[in-house]
Amino acid sequence: MAEGHAALVTGAASGIGRAVAARLAQDGFGVLSVDLHPDPDGPGTPHEADLTDAGANEAAVAAALDRFGRLDVIVAGAGIQHVAPIQDFPIERWQTILALMLTSPFLLARHGWSALGESGAGRFIAIASAHGLVASPYKAAYVSAKHGVIGLVRTLALEGAEAGITATAVCPGYVRTPLVEAQIPDQARAHGISEDQALEEVILAPHAIKELIEPSEVADVVAFLAGPAGRSFTGVPVTMDMGWTAR
Repeated sequence: MAEGHAALVTGAASGIGRAVAARLAQDGFGVLSVDLHPDPDGPGTPHEADLTDAGANEAAVAAALDRFGRLDVIVAGAGIQHVAPIQDFPIERWQTILALMLTSPFLLARHGWSALGESGAGRFIAIASAHGLVASPYKAAYVSAKHGVIGLVRTLALEGAEAGITATAVCPGYVRTPLVEAQIPDQARAHGISEDQALEEVILAPHAIKELIEPSEVADVVAFLAGPAGRSFTGVPVTMDMGWTAR
């Protein structure tokens, strides 16, 4: 699966999503790169969408089908974060995070399901997180959404089996994205330590191996799952977390 096949990738303007869109395009997929602020110079065909809006998810699937005439792979990768203790967690942030990171993948699957079935080997791949398997304090919405996405792909795997559709959730630890890198100087100042110490002792504290994962490494796993060798992976979290969840 690649040449002549089509993929829809959300969160494609930066970080993991951009790396995934670039890798799938390199592998011969036509790619619709969906983001709130898409990069016109980024990989694939840019498509602007606010995926917290239900109609925008349906429109994104329709745009992929209109552009390519088929849809073989959906990669749900859009995400945001908010950190606050539960008693202070804003309800509107909870709702936004759940809409973007759980409801949007559900809607993309719902509206793309027929096309994935027609592909004969459709793939639904969610970018989850180690936080889909374990929790951290002050991240109630993010952790809940990522746990929910794993439940979603397990359900989709069972529903899609007869049609040859697989569904998986890629679960990385901390990845070198703009969101993570921006935290390093803030954490260094807050703890009165160097940026190198902040990275290893604060941000990477859960990792057994004290290194960030590169976006390209996540993209490599997605490309594997999207290809013929990934056909036996379905209904599972695919964990790449530098030993985080081994504890």
